[in-house]
Amino acid sequence: MANFVYTALNGQKARVSGTLEAPDRRGALVALKAQGLTPLSVSEQKGAVVKAEGQPVAGSSGGSFWKLSSGPAKRMKPGEVLLFSSELADLIEAGMTLGAALNSLANQGDPNSGMCVISSDLRDRIMRGEAFSDAVDAHPKTFPPIYGNMIRAGEASGAMVEVLHRLTEHYERTQSMKSKIISALTYPCIVLAIGVLAVIFAMVKIVPQFTELFKSMGQELPTPTKILMGMSEGLIKYGLFYAIGIVLTLILFRKWIKGPGRMKWDAFKLKMPLVKGLIASGAYASLAYTMQTLLSNGVNVLNALRISEETCGNAVIGAELHKARERVTDGTTISGPLAQSGIFPRMMTDMMALGEQTGNLPSALGHIGKRYEAELNRNIKVFTTALEPLLILFVAVVVGFVAIAILSAVFSATSAMSH
Repeated sequence: MANFVYTALNGQKARVSGTLEAPDRRGALVALKAQGLTPLSVSEQKGAVVKAEGQPVAGSSGGSFWKLSSGPAKRMKPGEVLLFSSELADLIEAGMTLGAALNSLANQGDPNSGMCVISSDLRDRIMRGEAFSDAVDAHPKTFPPIYGNMIRAGEASGAMVEVLHRLTEHYERTQSMKSKIISALTYPCIVLAIGVLAVIFAMVKIVPQFTELFKSMGQELPTPTKILMGMSEGLIKYGLFYAIGIVLTLILFRKWIKGPGRMKWDAFKLKMPLVKGLIASGAYASLAYTMQTLLSNGVNVLNALRISEETCGNAVIGAELHKARERVTDGTTISGPLAQSGIFPRMMTDMMALGEQTGNLPSALGHIGKRYEAELNRNIKVFTTALEPLLILFVAVVVGFVAIAILSAVFSATSAMSH
């Protein structure tokens, strides 16, 4: 059992606060409802001092209960949106109104955190009479188009809790796939970074010592040694300029792939050895799950394609979805235009066609999502298995070149001295 600090409204609409024991936060909400109280905020007690009965909660005061947080405008990260959706669903399911649930979230934790600030703004907009979907659309940096359209479908169908749970599942899947890809890239990047730093250290600190020794001998040095000494001297003299050039190149490249070069870069990623499996399977799984979530909650096909186009993360796939949306307006099925594009696998479009024929496209999209999520896991294993020996080979070649360049000069000097 855990202790929870709560603030609630009693039957006379007076604010009361106190503590109670419950197995979890949801249990605490149910216990408060059973006592005839309307929860405003419930948080687990972690050594904090409990406010006295009837005192205002931290972050609120008489006359400022509905006041928008004065903190700077912020956005929530995807992980925070996941937590926000899950918490909001639990609060509404426990019997709280949407406004009270948002107020509860606005009064949790740091008042200047992204979740508190945005929850406060959503609460205030709703109290002014705005629809929740419109309030969500006012924060495009936090809530992507799929979120607002799902909420709008939930408002129309009266299934807000179910929609929030499905959004939570959607974010959990998305976060899971991203974390898998990041974890697959972390180890190779660390190995590569250590290898590069080791080589730079050798070129700046170790090689110059041998350079002075070889020059003092006055012997003709082998070609590999001359190359190594030239590289070391250039790195010492112009290393700062090299670093600035690399940084500027990366900045310009980043701007290019976000601007005019995005289509070419995204097309290249779908053809790049080793990486294309990760990119393609991740994109197909995400696309299938997104469309399944939208169609299952009453969003029409055209809007589902538009939202998928905006959130797919790949310009090439987005362009084909845009073409498919134009064809669907003419009465064509989704699977037909996607199959003609040549971008999507035959298995994927065939399963979508089967779903359209049986009238259960969301179910087919769910199977497609599972299929490509499993393929993503396999591609991650292939990627890590293949990349490790490649990195080892790269480091071995670089270190071997340095060793051969130094040893060949030593052998040459020894041979000259023996004669």
